[in-house]
Amino acid sequence: MKANEIIPFTGYQKAVIFILAITQFTVILDFMVMSPLGDLLIKSLDMKPSNFGVAVSAYAFSAGISGLLTAGFADRFDRKKLLLFFYSGFIIGTIFCGVAQSYQVLVAARIITGLFGGVIGSISMAIITDLFALQQRGRVMGFVTMGFGASQVLGIPIGLYIANLWGWEAPFLMVAGMAVMVAIFIAITLKPVTQHLKLQNDKSAFTHLWHTVSKRDYRIGFMATAVLSIGGFMMMPFGSVFAVNNLHVTEKQLPLLFMVSGVSALAVMPLVGRLSDKVSKYKLFAVACFWMIAVCVIYTNLSITPFWIVLVLNVMMMMGVMGRMVPSQALMSAVPEMEDRGAFMSINASLQQIAGGIGAAVAGMIVYQDNKFSPLKNYDIVGYVVFAISLISIYLMYRVNEVAKKRANERPLLAKEEAEEILIAAEF
Repeated sequence: MKANEIIPFTGYQKAVIFILAITQFTVILDFMVMSPLGDLLIKSLDMKPSNFGVAVSAYAFSAGISGLLTAGFADRFDRKKLLLFFYSGFIIGTIFCGVAQSYQVLVAARIITGLFGGVIGSISMAIITDLFALQQRGRVMGFVTMGFGASQVLGIPIGLYIANLWGWEAPFLMVAGMAVMVAIFIAITLKPVTQHLKLQNDKSAFTHLWHTVSKRDYRIGFMATAVLSIGGFMMMPFGSVFAVNNLHVTEKQLPLLFMVSGVSALAVMPLVGRLSDKVSKYKLFAVACFWMIAVCVIYTNLSITPFWIVLVLNVMMMMGVMGRMVPSQALMSAVPEMEDRGAFMSINASLQQIAGGIGAAVAGMIVYQDNKFSPLKNYDIVGYVVFAISLISIYLMYRVNEVAKKRANERPLLAKEEAEEILIAAEF
């Protein structure tokens, strides 16, 4: 099988892509809505930027801890049942966010949501790796990660509009209601995903977890994910605070800003996904990193800026972010063996969340406001830190790429057989 051969999707594979994309849409929307609501939350609950950083990182830290605790069990159950269990807990946590009336209760609700929601992405990645050949995964990642763009096109603008009408609690209740319908759809449509159960040799969950962590190639992937996530999470939580108080974007313009950025993501992600299946995934990742670095440094050094320039720079930023996300996730999926995929993806997602929480918390300590209506200060320093971290991530992703190539060279016949088994299972 040639590396650049395009393998078409079966009908069931297309249904799985839709299921995972809509699931990711709700989970990402729950997390992403915190950023545009940041300015409103800080003023409504009388928080400081550091408090808001804690509220954001509370989800990330709890998600990371949950992923580590469940990693040993991730390959011992039907992935469909795991997905439904954690998605149900995510729905309950999101409802609690919608009824919170103080900073302390909000943080507690975010912890509950993170405990369940943070594992869903790793389960989805394991399902993708089980049901799709490597030559399909770039396109799959492109479509599934469209939930990121869709959340900005549809969810965040609608959420902001609802928040302006009925308060900041309303968007969380909107997400919970949507997620209930998605859970019903998953239960009806998705078939059991159990082929990995035939390959389990570890007698205990702890042994399986230890075997996964002890593999050097896996640790390379974990390190790359952690560094990439620290940089990715540092700017995001304070995006709306910076836009409103420094760039003078109005509260009414914020929905349009996120909508335009989301539309650009929706347009770019399928193209990046298809491109990553035809050219070097690593080279595409590196080019996107340098692009994002340039835009990041320019953006974080802006003061009062015309709205159309802010729009253009946000679109350019989104192109860089998506250009990194799709090929990096596709490369990471090539690292684990089939019997370790659930554990690897759980640990990987945990490190992503924990590292992201560290990034958000550190950014909260770097930036500050004299009062809740004053400009956000030191955001440019955050931009320079992201610059340095992105350079490190390029080197680490190069090592992941070398692991992926080594695995392909070591197991060419098995890779071909595995791809054929994946297609047969998908047609079942």
